Amino acid sequence: MEQLAPGMRVEIRDAEWRIRQVDRSSDGGEVLTCEGVSELVRGRRARFLTRLEHRVRVLDPRETELVEDASSGYQAGRLYIDTVIRKTPTSSERICLGHRAALDPLPFQLEPALQALSQPRPRILIADAVGLGKTLEAGILASELISRGQGKRILVLAVKSMLAQFQQEFWNRFTIPLVRLDSTGLQRVRNRIPSNHNPFHYFDRAIISIDTLKQDIEYRHYLEQAYWDLIIIDEAHNVADRGSRSQRARLAKLLSTRSDALVMLSATPHDGKAESFASLVNMLDPTAIANPRDYAHEDFRDKGLVIRRFKKDVQDQLGTHLPEREIGVVRAGATQAEERAYSALDQLELKSQTGSRGVGGLQLFTTTLKKTLYSSPAACLATIDNRIRNLEKRGGDEQAVRADVDALSRLREVVSAIDAEDFSKYQYLLRMLGTGADSLGWNPKDPADRLVIFTESIRTLEFLERQLAQDLKLRKGALRVLRGDAPDRELMETVDAFGRRDEPVRLLLCSDVAAEGLNLHHLSYRLIHFDVPWSLMVFQQRNGRIDRYGQTRPPQIRYLVTDPGNARIQGEQRVLEVLIEKDQQASRNIGDPSEFMGVHSVEEEEAQVGAYIESGDDDMAGLFSAFLDNQQEASESPLDAFVPQETRAPSLEAVTEAPITLFEDDFDYARTAVQWLHNHQPDLQAEADPQRRVLTLTAPQDLRQRLRHIAPQARPEGDRFILTPDVEAIQQELDRRRDEDSPWASRQYLWPLHPVMEWLADRAENAFGRHAAPVFRLPRALEADETAFLLQGGFPNRRGYPVVHGWLGVRLREGAIVEEYGLQPLIEALGLRAGALPNRGESGDTEALKKQLPDVVDRTEAYLQQLRREQEPGIDARLNRQMESMDALKQHHIEQMELELAASREVESKKARRRAEREQHIERVFRDYENWLRDTQMMEQHPYVQVVAAFTGAEV
Repeated sequence: MEQLAPGMRVEIRDAEWRIRQVDRSSDGGEVLTCEGVSELVRGRRARFLTRLEHRVRVLDPRETELVEDASSGYQAGRLYIDTVIRKTPTSSERICLGHRAALDPLPFQLEPALQALSQPRPRILIADAVGLGKTLEAGILASELISRGQGKRILVLAVKSMLAQFQQEFWNRFTIPLVRLDSTGLQRVRNRIPSNHNPFHYFDRAIISIDTLKQDIEYRHYLEQAYWDLIIIDEAHNVADRGSRSQRARLAKLLSTRSDALVMLSATPHDGKAESFASLVNMLDPTAIANPRDYAHEDFRDKGLVIRRFKKDVQDQLGTHLPEREIGVVRAGATQAEERAYSALDQLELKSQTGSRGVGGLQLFTTTLKKTLYSSPAACLATIDNRIRNLEKRGGDEQAVRADVDALSRLREVVSAIDAEDFSKYQYLLRMLGTGADSLGWNPKDPADRLVIFTESIRTLEFLERQLAQDLKLRKGALRVLRGDAPDRELMETVDAFGRRDEPVRLLLCSDVAAEGLNLHHLSYRLIHFDVPWSLMVFQQRNGRIDRYGQTRPPQIRYLVTDPGNARIQGEQRVLEVLIEKDQQASRNIGDPSEFMGVHSVEEEEAQVGAYIESGDDDMAGLFSAFLDNQQEASESPLDAFVPQETRAPSLEAVTEAPITLFEDDFDYARTAVQWLHNHQPDLQAEADPQRRVLTLTAPQDLRQRLRHIAPQARPEGDRFILTPDVEAIQQELDRRRDEDSPWASRQYLWPLHPVMEWLADRAENAFGRHAAPVFRLPRALEADETAFLLQGGFPNRRGYPVVHGWLGVRLREGAIVEEYGLQPLIEALGLRAGALPNRGESGDTEALKKQLPDVVDRTEAYLQQLRREQEPGIDARLNRQMESMDALKQHHIEQMELELAASREVESKKARRRAEREQHIERVFRDYENWLRDTQMMEQHPYVQVVAAFTGAEV
């Protein structure tokens, strides 16, 4: 058997395969990882042991079968050539496909893909601010990886409330189908497959909640046996290792080793703790950080692992895509019942605990009481009742406990006197939702005018749910609730209903479970904070539900605060208003609100606010504002060391690449394919309307087989697809469908990644049979004694992806090569893009053409070798730089290990054992990474070559 290499086409078990990877096997032979080419195995991956296969026949390009194209106007041949161009993985450094998705591309949205693809390994944390479209940026990168042959298997992990939304975005915008494996989906899959089969092998592209995965220890075994081309982790801060060794963190760390490409999405990736952020970075690149506790002095920008932009950074590009928000603070004058409660709380003294805050917790609890009362009397009562129960269970100093129970009971009596009529914020809310002078202008009769109300407290949420339905006299279904303890399906259904015009829901009450990732902006541009959060991070997340990319109306955001007569409570409310001012300032000209507090977790921000409220100072708000300003001036983002400063996408034209094609566009390609297929499959139900630019096609049986793994909602009734390449029409269709009954478009986007387009391409690629190329007779472009050939080939890396690739067109006269062309010049010289190429449809002699194949293939191999010689020095230099960097990083890891061991007081025998374990770990991590670098950047010695088409001037 001759030497086998990636890129070669081989015949195994009477099917044609393209070799992707060649590895040594334990039996002395080789393991061939292949991708199916011929019709029955197309798109499938398989592994073959050469020692067990009866025959592995290498398909020599010199023996390519040349087949006369008898189709009208050479439709089949033109489709075949264009399909080969489309399916050839690109190695370009530009964006080739993602910018053509069903969206209005902006340069900043392409930067994550550019940054990731420029790295040795496409791994990146997209840390853009809330609302800038991280899901779209992930879709652009996924599309680019697919176009490079590196995105066949995709796994997405998302929080349970985001599964449906993420799945819809990837389908509607990119036609990338993700099978949703929610809390019941995995069990349904396991019921359909044999018990010993891995459910993660069953679907190539899936989306699942990481909480679903962590619940079943059996899934860990399945995950260890599965491998993906790309893994996307949404809201990635949830999987950071915070020292507790959470199941989420362990699972994410495992998954990070099970894919080539890894994309993490999070607007708040850094919680202020060096170790937790380091855990995310080390999932992207395990060689990056030697000391997770101290790495701020290192410069990681060249690694390209993180990208982060704020609204202010890209405002010039956003334009109407993200209108400026309108902020208002609404002050509700406190009622007498509230004033009595504030006074009682201000004078509250508890006896059962002593000690400073953080030890006994005395001040912290009184602050908690105030926080809940500022939310609602219901929230405060629940906190009081819970405290009384805990005190009575605790025992201890009975007199002190009794005194505290009595004090809290008295406070409870005062707070319970605040009914709905005496609850000033609630009464003001009713006026805001009404039609009077204080009205916000909300119209519950308008299906396109929906309103979001946020509150932190579940008790407040329950009060609002009960009271608003009664006082507003809303019809059934007009008020819905999102709360974290709801089942995942209920959460997704509520979000879907809120975005659909035909649904009765008009008002959405949310706890902060809805502050993460959800799109609530389709029919809503008004948001009310019923209680003011004590964390700028929560401000950012909440407001980002309606103030996000794609919002067409200026977001109207209102904060409800109580205006009391009690001077101390007045000062505390002013502290909260300072937070509102700083959030607005961050939104306009800073970007990251965490710069104001210098901490990066909700809990720490709330603790800082609580500390100023507890200080009792007469000017606590002024001191708090000054602290935030000083903190902001001195603040340095912990992400700065990781984020490249230069802009990689100054304009779309500078970073994108137009496709080379024989057709006007994707619609022209699809229309021609349908016309050609009608000749061979008369019962095919398909038609193309060039005026409306709409392709309608009912899926035949072989296409329906492919569709079995896409979401049922994405399959139209009767599998009758309506496709258009018009992005504006797709957007209008999405708006219309949301107005009716579904966020899934019934008119779908026609572009290369749609399953119907992939099916058409596969049919066209198989038009001339196995290991064959079409023959064109072009007497208008070639003389009778002239012939031409189009070939393509290159040098893959050890993983089968192209590193050096080229197209060569050759023109021969009387059998001798007289001219060479690139791909585009050959297309133009032969007129292959002409409106019509006359074809008599008669078969002629192709022997003369076949005799020229050996010389043409030899010339192509020489051309590819020349390309390799030209590009290899740059590739080798890049690899050498990377390997040198790895050596330096490895030494840094070893030095850090020695520093830690030197500072340890452990006995020497234990130190020696730890040193051996760490050395083995370091050696394994760097060996694996260096092997990956070699496998992806070192090329095979011999090029692969494919004869794409032959042309002759001789008529039959």
